[in-house]
Amino acid sequence: MMFPQSRHSASSQQLKFTTSDSCDRIKDEFQFLQAQYHSLKLECDKLASEKSEMQRHYIMYYEMSYGLNIEMHKQAEIVKRLNGICAQVLPYLSQEQQLQAHQLSQLQGLALPMTPLPLGLSQPSVTTSSGLFSLSSLLASQAQLAKEEKASRDGADSHREEDGDKSD
Repeated sequence: MMFPQSRHSASSQQLKFTTSDSCDRIKDEFQFLQAQYHSLKLECDKLASEKSEMQRHYIMYYEMSYGLNIEMHKQAEIVKRLNGICAQVLPYLSQEQQLQAHQLSQLQGLALPMTPLPLGLSQPSVTTSSGLFSLSSLLASQAQLAKEEKASRDGADSHREEDGDKSD
């Protein structure tokens, strides 16, 4: 009878060993899964913070893009208005100045509506490309010349009136 008893104690000892071994394996596996969960949670948190940072950058770039788009439309409106002003002023310039303004606008690729050139005039070549600044300075100098001409005409008219008064 002892024989079966030793068998029973050996099997229960083997069962206890197996149960304890299984518990240790489960415990190890649980700790491994817990460590994996912890690292995945950290990675998830990191990705969530990166996502919010990317969204913040996206919003910032979107706002910048929107602002630049509005600024482009403002600049286009300013250019359109300036072109209209130039188109109104150009007919008052002399033919030579109109030629210079036309050549400057061609060099700069401006869309200024120009008056057609007289048949006898050809376009001389322009070697400077000073752009809108030179066009504006050209227009300013033309305005100054017009003021001086008007002043000299007014002076000449007053001399004629004085001469006419003396002859009476």
